[in-house]
Amino acid sequence: MGLKGIELQIAIPKTFEAGKIAEHKQQQSQLNQDQANALMDRQTLKNRETVLETAEYAKMDSNKKNGDNPHQQDETERNNEEEKKTIHPYKGSFVDFIG
Repeated sequence: MGLKGIELQIAIPKTFEAGKIAEHKQQQSQLNQDQANALMDRQTLKNRETVLETAEYAKMDSNKKNGDNPHQQDETERNNEEEKKTIHPYKGSFVDFIG
């Protein structure tokens, strides 16, 4: 079973098109990988330059600035607790995993 001349006229150009498409997909995946690496590098640099956690000394320093006023500390603690207890106006707390 061989290919006829007419079939070859159609098959050969399709082979070149398929090769171009495969090369384009490979280049696109390489570009995506390069962009992901650049984004990760920027994020790493940003994380190096920013403070991610506060130290205990910073808390102690802020207490000294407040003048070690126990009433004021109690009030700030109450405000922090109230902020934690507040319910978001449109976000729920239940997630429906059924179907």
